[in-house]
Amino acid sequence: MAKRKDRKMRIKKGLPVPPKQEPKTIEKMRVADETLISQKDEEVEIDESVDEMAAHFKRETIPKILITTSCRSKLRTYHFCKELTTVFPDATYYHRRTLAIKKIVPQAIEKEFTDIIIVNENNKKPNGMLLIHLPEGPTIHFKVSNVKLRKEIRKCDSATEHRPELILNNFNTRLGHTVGRMFGALFPLDPQFRGRRVVTFHNQRDFIFFRHHRYVFRNEKRVGLAELGPRFTLKMRSLQKGVFDSRYGEYEWFHKRHEMETSRRKFFL
Repeated sequence: MAKRKDRKMRIKKGLPVPPKQEPKTIEKMRVADETLISQKDEEVEIDESVDEMAAHFKRETIPKILITTSCRSKLRTYHFCKELTTVFPDATYYHRRTLAIKKIVPQAIEKEFTDIIIVNENNKKPNGMLLIHLPEGPTIHFKVSNVKLRKEIRKCDSATEHRPELILNNFNTRLGHTVGRMFGALFPLDPQFRGRRVVTFHNQRDFIFFRHHRYVFRNEKRVGLAELGPRFTLKMRSLQKGVFDSRYGEYEWFHKRHEMETSRRKFFL
């Protein structure tokens, strides 16, 4: 506070003012990571041209999402899944009953689904999410927290069927880039801007914040946002090669809490 008053006094007296120091946030003091990628990385571009999501970004496939729950899920998880179907343009909810994942995957491939989202629960609340890219993976497991359904969001608007614009923020490492491409493969590459819908996955300190909005043009100069819901936070737990296999699956990355969380300034995405 004293420094701020001194700065104001120097401005009033016409004295030279030292430049403002950039605040030291945890993100700006991030530990250097050798897997950080530049905007134009030839090695990354080559990998992208042959990875499992390449067909989508080459416009060879159209996203078709199957959404389901863990076995015997409760009402809140069901409502969460139903709201997720309004986020993705071509998403269908299926009641799982007691069907095993290893039986769901071949049926989904046969019906030409490109991705499966399975929402798990604990204490009658959503607490996990499996994202499986078809037909050959990979599979990502997320922890889910801070879920808010539409009825719990103040002044929540209803979503239209327009294809949304997708915003991916701060997925800057090789691992983060893979996660971002899997999110990108869930949405068509040609958004319908007329609908003014926007879906955001914002990564901050390895927490991925999901938001769903519509642009509201108040006048020629002012633009606002109306939230459409749902709202939730993801924390990545693992990345597995291929489709989900709890017994024999090969993991590319696995979160080991006591080994990896030794520094507050080290992030993986």
